[in-house]
Amino acid sequence: MPLLEDDRSVEQLLRSARSIAVVGISGKPYRDSYTIARYLLGQGYTIYPVNPGITSVLGLDCYPDLRSIGRPVDIVDVFRRPDAVLSVVNDAIAADTKTVWFQLGVAHPTATLTALNHGLQVVQDRCIMVEHRRLVA
Repeated sequence: MPLLEDDRSVEQLLRSARSIAVVGISGKPYRDSYTIARYLLGQGYTIYPVNPGITSVLGLDCYPDLRSIGRPVDIVDVFRRPDAVLSVVNDAIAADTKTVWFQLGVAHPTATLTALNHGLQVVQDRCIMVEHRRLVA
């Protein structure tokens, strides 16, 4: 699978995806992960919050990790520090995910290569909410 860098590919992804796991979501409304998950929920996506430190957010049960969701998701949206991204990618591979999306400022060449080598699509250093508003909404 490819590294998605062009607008057309990103738009197709956002239009075809139905479920998004938000890894590293915060329960604090002023945090980007919370705001973006709320936006995506409002756009009709099924959201799976993932954070072992909280039990629920946005009225949804929060999962401790991707494997606990128990079903594949279309996009894993990563809100973690770069040093934690490789373990998220490994979990995404094990959970049969199709795409990992690294938010603005999140880049990890080894994690990107690992995801690509295991057949996942990768979007990096882009905000999923900004791209959705720009390309889809």
